[in-house]
Amino acid sequence: MAGRIIAILGSPVPEGNTARLLDQALKGAEDAGCTVEKIVLTDLSFEACKEMMFCSEHETCIIDDDMQQLYPKLREADGFILATPVMCMGIPGKLKSFMDRCQVFFMAKYIRNKSLVSPEKKAIRKALFICISGMNVPEVFVGAKLTTKAFLDIIDCTYGDELLVSDMDTIRDVMKQPGLTEAAYNKGLALGKTFNP
Repeated sequence: MAGRIIAILGSPVPEGNTARLLDQALKGAEDAGCTVEKIVLTDLSFEACKEMMFCSEHETCIIDDDMQQLYPKLREADGFILATPVMCMGIPGKLKSFMDRCQVFFMAKYIRNKSLVSPEKKAIRKALFICISGMNVPEVFVGAKLTTKAFLDIIDCTYGDELLVSDMDTIRDVMKQPGLTEAAYNKGLALGKTFNP
């Protein structure tokens, strides 16, 4: 059975370098036989978490916005590709708000001890993390990786692989760097083959 991969674009620039690398990874996953869906967070309207604690007793959030359509998709996906630039040594605000609104998974897993993800899904779920940085400085990806790993743990998904590209202020255009686009494609292909050996 073909794996189902959800791609999350966290960049505030929907057609920028981050998106281009994500599209290459998605092509690889598709070529491996997976069904893919790309979610562009800038296209969605949702609020930041307000800690209203409704999700401590329910399987969803009390805020009725575009996050409601994402929760079932996050529960049912076999794999994920998260793509984001580094901003202020972390991730963009919209992506962080999306992750924070997944408190519904945290409450189910750690407070009620009943994960929203089935045991069968938990056994296979894996993610690819794509992250770019304009700067070329030590530890530039540390904050983004820690946040992403925490998020993936909450939604019961293994951090499987990564593509980290620094010095984008010099590179400018990833499409002029065949090695980078090929790496993104190959990592997406490898993720896809996890579900379609």
